[in-house]
Amino acid sequence: MTLQILAVDTATENCSVALCCGDQVIARSEIAPREHTTKILPMVDEVLAEAGIALTQLDALAFGRGPGSFTGVRIGIGIAQGLAFGADLPMIGVSTLEAMAAQSYRLSGATHVLAAIDARMGELYVGQYQRTQTGLWQRLGQEAVVAPEALAPESSEGVWTLAGTGWSAYPDLASRLALQSVVSEVLYPQAQDMIDIAQHAYQAGDAVAAELASPTYLRDKVTWKKLPGRE
Repeated sequence: MTLQILAVDTATENCSVALCCGDQVIARSEIAPREHTTKILPMVDEVLAEAGIALTQLDALAFGRGPGSFTGVRIGIGIAQGLAFGADLPMIGVSTLEAMAAQSYRLSGATHVLAAIDARMGELYVGQYQRTQTGLWQRLGQEAVVAPEALAPESSEGVWTLAGTGWSAYPDLASRLALQSVVSEVLYPQAQDMIDIAQHAYQAGDAVAAELASPTYLRDKVTWKKLPGRE
């Protein structure tokens, strides 16, 4: 059964929305740093209007749970929770790194993906995935935040597609890894690639009530420059 799921993501510089309705996926996407709060809801309205359905007719709402920018992840989960509460919908958090693996498969058929997002502060958010014969993504090891020089892939077997902004931020990184690889055109996650992951998660019973939805930051804290008089 194909579920009707709305997906939203603002975890990176990209802002995207996608709606699975019947056998079609309607998507909107725009690179819009610092404009997510003004872009995302109009995109939601557009895809719902194009499909001719109301939010209350959906089965679930998926959201990019991170990792990504702290502000972007907070905006995404906040807006998604607001929509889910209003329509009484369960929520499904989808990894932005896994979504880039799915996008790499959609665009080039990649089945082995090492995704890396530039986390700033000299670090990367990384996750390594391989696609199973059943169409699911198997994560190798844990998603993590690491310094580029500390990146050590869990597996080096096969040819790995490198997705995400981390590879352009550190152009020499790929050559330092003991890995046969190709660079992907995928830089940012897209909400449309969260749909299939969310479908599987929903059918596996992994949807949660809106109040239980949670982000994935990976980095526990950020070191801020202290202002005079501040502790």
